[in-house]
Amino acid sequence: MHNTGVTSHVRALIAEGAGTFMFFFIGAGAIVATTGSDLVAIAFAHGLALAVAVSSFGALSGGHFNPAVTFGLAVAGKHLWSRVPTYWIAQLIGALAAGLAVRYSFDFAPTALDRTHLGTPGLGAGVTDVTAIVVEALLTVFLLWAVFGTAVSPRAPRIAGFGIGLMVAADILVGGGITGAAMNPARWFGPAVIAGFYDHWFVYWIGPLVGAAIAGLSYRYVFAPPEDRVPATPITPRA
Repeated sequence: MHNTGVTSHVRALIAEGAGTFMFFFIGAGAIVATTGSDLVAIAFAHGLALAVAVSSFGALSGGHFNPAVTFGLAVAGKHLWSRVPTYWIAQLIGALAAGLAVRYSFDFAPTALDRTHLGTPGLGAGVTDVTAIVVEALLTVFLLWAVFGTAVSPRAPRIAGFGIGLMVAADILVGGGITGAAMNPARWFGPAVIAGFYDHWFVYWIGPLVGAAIAGLSYRYVFAPPEDRVPATPITPRA
């Protein structure tokens, strides 16, 4: 039984890394491919990629692909705190792999790579750090509400991948010109490290994690139906 649990957790971590890689390669790649000039295409690419990734790997790992989602679920009592670090490591590895793959794939277009910093999210002109943190937190709250409402709640309509992907696309349409609408520390981390571009790095950790905590608390104590409240039951991937 113990070995089965270990195998299930390892499988979940591989799924998190693979899904993160797929999501970020397509999302960041769309930014490079358009040199960041087509917000609709960028939003659609991120939303579609996340919808497919959640649908493909959700049964194995829960389909987080985002340290903020993992954190928010743990705050809500829907993910084991002991597994937060391992999920984060898997997500960051997948993010780095995606950054490397984007650089390799678009090596023929060095100007686009340099201009977009491999698809790293960045602040719009005149946007302050405080404003950026608030916007990232708000966008992450919306994302986590979609996660709780379409994937976590026992009363949720089973449209998890579709609903979550649409929320990410909508968030990017609104926040793309403000912060890049990362909503995800790993989404910033992967391309930023490979590009060596660390401007305003703290925005993409503080904002999403604060937003995730707010969303997690709001689900646990306000939005969760009675049968899903205290004591909260962590979601465990299927073996």
